[in-house]
Amino acid sequence: MPLFHDEGVVLRTAKLGEADRIITMLTRDHGKIRAVAKGVRRVKSRFGGRLEPFMRVDVLVATGHSLDVISQAESITAYAAAICADYEAYGVANVIVETADKIVTAEGERAAAQYTLLRGALNALAKRMHPAKAIGQSYVMRALMAAGWAPRLESCVVCGRRLAGGADGADGAGGLGCAGGAMYLSVAGGGVMCAADRTPDAKRVDAGQVGRLAAALHGDWSVLDHAPDDPQVTRIVEEWGEYYLERPIRSLRLLD
Repeated sequence: MPLFHDEGVVLRTAKLGEADRIITMLTRDHGKIRAVAKGVRRVKSRFGGRLEPFMRVDVLVATGHSLDVISQAESITAYAAAICADYEAYGVANVIVETADKIVTAEGERAAAQYTLLRGALNALAKRMHPAKAIGQSYVMRALMAAGWAPRLESCVVCGRRLAGGADGADGAGGLGCAGGAMYLSVAGGGVMCAADRTPDAKRVDAGQVGRLAAALHGDWSVLDHAPDDPQVTRIVEEWGEYYLERPIRSLRLLD
């Protein structure tokens, strides 16, 4: 069978037969792959704990007719140990790998940007570089943006006028703030709206919430590291992911 070599992050596993597992990974050069790790559930497996979720591994894979087979696996970075030692980090890591799994739907197609985001988010989480929930929110929004689903946060998606106190901090100079600066956000509409043009599904948001969403979208940790937890921002991230992925990110609900 032809072989290929790559590095990847384990997203999830599923039992197969008495001793095997199907490993779903997002790889650097081959995108998402599903491959069988034979005998991995045995105590004396040669793979040890290297093919568990959140692990970054170097793999040698033999291509098969239905499923590929992992011939070798070596650990590059053991994100799992540090992540699993902290309950909140573990919950957020599940959000991250579930999101990656649902965004990258096609197997065998290179998704370099998504792989880089995934690896960076798990690394930040394992090293406690930022608040865990903020890492998760930023990852979800940035991964969706890389897939083409970024919200418009600086101006009304209906009339196009800049909103007072919008995501870029504008106060209306160079463009009048709509309806006294009141802001609403519609997930289905694709971003923020003014009071005059808002749709019935749009929810009222304030400048701080829009600013936090913008910071999550662009990875602005000078804002995210100090911003208080806001349940409405969490709900918006959850709804944004569910709407554009057309299925829920179930792990996000557990964080609530």
